[in-house]
Amino acid sequence: GAQGRDRHRSRRLTGETMMLEQLSYLHGAPVARGILKAEAADFVVNEDLGFEPCGEGEHIFVRVRKTGENTAWVAGLLADAAGVNRNAVTWAGLKDRHAVTEQWFGIHLPGKGEPDLSVIQSDSIQILQAKRHNKKLRVGYLKGNHFTLRLTGLEQAGDLEARLQAIAAQGVPNYYGEQRFGRDGNNLDAAKAMFAGKRIKDRNKRSLYLSAARSMLFNAIVSARIEQGLAHQLLAGDCVMLRGSHSIFSEEVLTPELEARLASGDVQLTAPQWGRGRLASQGAAAEFEQAVLAPYAEWCDGLEKAGLDQDRRPLLLKPEQMSWQQDGEVLTLSFFLPAGAFATSVVRELMQAEEADHGFRNPTDANSGQ
Repeated sequence: GAQGRDRHRSRRLTGETMMLEQLSYLHGAPVARGILKAEAADFVVNEDLGFEPCGEGEHIFVRVRKTGENTAWVAGLLADAAGVNRNAVTWAGLKDRHAVTEQWFGIHLPGKGEPDLSVIQSDSIQILQAKRHNKKLRVGYLKGNHFTLRLTGLEQAGDLEARLQAIAAQGVPNYYGEQRFGRDGNNLDAAKAMFAGKRIKDRNKRSLYLSAARSMLFNAIVSARIEQGLAHQLLAGDCVMLRGSHSIFSEEVLTPELEARLASGDVQLTAPQWGRGRLASQGAAAEFEQAVLAPYAEWCDGLEKAGLDQDRRPLLLKPEQMSWQQDGEVLTLSFFLPAGAFATSVVRELMQAEEADHGFRNPTDANSGQ
């Protein structure tokens, strides 16, 4: 009610951290409830690199299926088996621990023969494929991820079919999910302390905190656009991204042609990922973005001083190859998301899903695939 809105507003004006529960819904707040990840097999992720390893070179790409194991832990086992330093093992995307995931690892092995990786096989880790490649596997070096989720214990699920249809047609907000922010948002608290002068020596932690801060600001702008009915509507000077590429441009004057391209999905609206340099948007769109971020001046300043550059990310996320089947109290949902997108942002728009608590939290960008 009004009281909640006032609290929300006063919180935002002070530039306080904005948590996921405060963000706007594209299709209205969901009423259906369910449980996500009652068991690992309820959350299946298959990584798609978008290319095949070429078969030669000083890197070995290894495809691993893991159940209930975290990405960095498996990377360490691979390093030990190959007799290399842990830094010689890389991955394209971190994956959820409490899930069944298939993902690629890269091992740098210049001038060495094929290691016996079968020693790490167990009930929870299987080596599916190993093939040479001539380039290093880097974070984000993937097309995306195929997800199959089972949501169990469904309640008040009367509008699920209509919501699924709406999500398939119009997408969901491209929010960063809670994994990015840590348990109870503690990555954001750490970022705030860092911007206030606290020194963080650990480079990985520093990077985690910066990325959490930047993600929160992105979420705030997306939420504000949805709240004001501007999720599918061009503002003058909006920065749009060509579908299927990272190519962006901005037109100060709205043209019917650009509006037709947005309606057809040829271009997508974007929001800024804050950093140094000029905003790529201009005119009314730039004013809108600056107004939303005005209370967060210290956060923006902190990101610029840390050396991050301005970037853009699509405002909305449209799951591809989406299919679903409801059987009593169980919904099985499959879709493909591009690298960097969160499956939990799709689920959030669909229902109030409670994650079964397994006594641990993976402090990584778990199912973002990046």
